Amino acid sequence: MQQASVQHLKKEIYQHTRLYSFRIMCHRIVSISKVKSGELSRCIDCNIYHLIFNNIFFEFDLEQLHQFKNYLSAIETDYWEEKYACSEIRRKIPIPSIQQNLVLLFDRREIRELQILFSRQFPEEMDSLGVDDIDYTFILN
Repeated sequence: MQQASVQHLKKEIYQHTRLYSFRIMCHRIVSISKVKSGELSRCIDCNIYHLIFNNIFFEFDLEQLHQFKNYLSAIETDYWEEKYACSEIRRKIPIPSIQQNLVLLFDRREIRELQILFSRQFPEEMDSLGVDDIDYTFILN
């Protein structure tokens, strides 16, 4: 009985992985915009939008793309940075997911890059880094 459920689980994982591999292996991908940390592109065949950002991969249909873009434009980075000012973590700006136990955290620079990806602005229009934006512990010898 237990072995049958394990086989069923393996079959589901295989099917999910096969579907994922099919989508990520699209051959007619058109790049929409790029920044240092990622790229937004669209598959012409299946009309799915791909967002690769650092080590995160998203797939959106057109409606989901607009929802995510609207969410990004509404994020108040000052609020989140102030709310978690005492926190030791560098990334303080949350983006929730449908999965209740998964929240993606970003810093101000990453949020700005995501906004640029979705606004089709060029990376040259980004503000220069300030001293506070550099996550580096400076040690004098």
